[in-house]
Amino acid sequence: MIRIEAIFVGEPRSITDDKGTWLSAIYRTRVEGPIEVGERGLAGDQVADTKNHGRPGQAVCVHPIIHYDFWNAAYELEAEHSLGPGSVGENWTISGGDEETVFCGDVYRVGTAVVQVSGPRGPCWKQERKLGLDGFLKRTIDSMRTGFYLRVLQTGKVNTGDKWELENRFNDPVSVKLVNQAAYRGVETNVLERIVRAEGVVPEWKEIILRARSNQ
Repeated sequence: MIRIEAIFVGEPRSITDDKGTWLSAIYRTRVEGPIEVGERGLAGDQVADTKNHGRPGQAVCVHPIIHYDFWNAAYELEAEHSLGPGSVGENWTISGGDEETVFCGDVYRVGTAVVQVSGPRGPCWKQERKLGLDGFLKRTIDSMRTGFYLRVLQTGKVNTGDKWELENRFNDPVSVKLVNQAAYRGVETNVLERIVRAEGVVPEWKEIILRARSNQ
């Protein structure tokens, strides 16, 4: 059973580091108690890069909590230096599901809201800059631990601890992991054709995958 372990919201702000000043909403704050989720995302949550973020299919950014075990081991991070919920700027940190077990187009009831998996989260340089971990972006792509996005089909309220109840899954579903694999590593022609035909895979990801195939 998939469960929300933590919820985060944020607003764009200027961050100054040793590379200069940059604008981002990736430094999100943990929310306690129920919160409204609308078609554009959680109440009080905003994005800085409206060109690449903030579309309806990117209403909620999700990251599996199990990935933090991988990152802490990979970078030998311990105690106060270890990564945990919210570290990569997600809205929901979840347990019980990941890119391999969640499928594009899946519809879940969470709290009083209904959400649909729209596809992987595209890895972003801002995650690496926030964490200060060399090679984090490349490792995210190589390990395909990207997290994923949700669109909101029915607005409502969600809370930490809410379980995801699966309401619909397409026939011959395509996992988020398989979309990542097609985009970043390549797949056999028959698998590519299956992904392109899949009802649950959004057109944007089909275009990305076909473009990646043509460049191989």
